[in-house]
Amino acid sequence: MTTAHSDSSSVKEEKYTGRIIEDCYEFCGHKLKITRMIGANLQFSSTIWEAGLILCRYFEQQKMNFSGKKVIELGSGTGIVGILAGLLGGEMTLTDRTRTLMQIEKNISDNFPPAMMNRIKVATLNWGENQTEFSTNYDYIIGSDIVYSPSIYPCLIATLKHLSNSNTIIFISTKMRRVLDANEFHEKMLTQDFNSELVLRDEEDDVNVYKITKKCPGSNAQAQC
Repeated sequence: MTTAHSDSSSVKEEKYTGRIIEDCYEFCGHKLKITRMIGANLQFSSTIWEAGLILCRYFEQQKMNFSGKKVIELGSGTGIVGILAGLLGGEMTLTDRTRTLMQIEKNISDNFPPAMMNRIKVATLNWGENQTEFSTNYDYIIGSDIVYSPSIYPCLIATLKHLSNSNTIIFISTKMRRVLDANEFHEKMLTQDFNSELVLRDEEDDVNVYKITKKCPGSNAQAQC
């Protein structure tokens, strides 16, 4: 496993001695053990959100195969979705704020056999700040519950625009919180630059999964370049 960007290298050397909670899940025939570092100043990043579990379930329902595909996850948190995508064959980059990387690395080491570690790396990505340090040729971009604050929506869109190209497929799973204008983000802001299709609706948890592709420059047509 490779750690990249910012001060992530120092994260690998830290030892977390606080309270942890371990949760177990199974998707696509893979048993996942996910550690949450409670009290590590991770704020919401130590929570396993319904949107992440529902995106994992969507990958299971669709029998997703990421073999040979270059995949980046935004706002990885515990890393559960990115780890599953990696176990399904993806060449993975899991990203979040620097302070969250230790939790992600712990979960990668608990769920990936050593022979697969060369296919996954962890990196600091602050939306709207350092996205230009990353590639623009990802096959997939994935994110769950990353639509959570109107103040960061322009930065999130700027990051998606940089990371994607005309062939990139983006999956975003969102808790449709009205107070946070989640529908406004998906239906108005995002659609200025991207085509968006609702592919899964979970009524019980009020979560939508969207499949998104980039529009041609200067075009409002519902087609990729």
